Amino acid sequence: VAYSRSGYGASDPAPLPRPVRYMHEEALEVLPAALDRFGLKRPVLVGHSDGASIALVHAGGSGREVAGLALLAPHVLVEERSLEGIRAAREAYLHGDLRSRLARHHSDVDNAFWGWNDVWLSPGFREWNLESYLPAVSCPVLVVQGEDDPYGTTLQVDRIAEGCAGPVTVRVLAACGHAPHLEQTDETVDAITGFVRGLGS
Repeated sequence: VAYSRSGYGASDPAPLPRPVRYMHEEALEVLPAALDRFGLKRPVLVGHSDGASIALVHAGGSGREVAGLALLAPHVLVEERSLEGIRAAREAYLHGDLRSRLARHHSDVDNAFWGWNDVWLSPGFREWNLESYLPAVSCPVLVVQGEDDPYGTTLQVDRIAEGCAGPVTVRVLAACGHAPHLEQTDETVDAITGFVRGLGS
């Protein structure tokens, strides 16, 4: 089951500005409702970027059983590299072709972009941190991180590996940016399918 969060894809626009705790709300309110709607129990959650962070908060804070987490380019704290990349994305959106490229994927592209960009660059977001949820993440975790990700470094991976209670498998992909599933599709799919097969044992 795959779903587009509020403000993305063909889903309804999200109320803006998003609150600093928007990922917490997605993880602890929206995702549980979606899982209940489809009758899903002990899911393997696969998330990219914000979606990966949402999966971590859900596993560590919802009190629900999760069979495993496959996290692509997750973030658990704000790095200066993240902010630099997000500022560069703003410039590309305003003065480059980023808006037209994103518009192919979102019904309301401005809602999708500014809902993400504005909150990450807001002063209140500097202290955003999810590390307190990690000790309660006891399920197996796979982290796939691009070596050239403009929005985060392997510090994110290290903190997840050190903080989670369960086993963490890490794949750092060379010549890969923020979207391993698009930039190194075969490697990413192989990593996820191997991880899921391993959960059966």
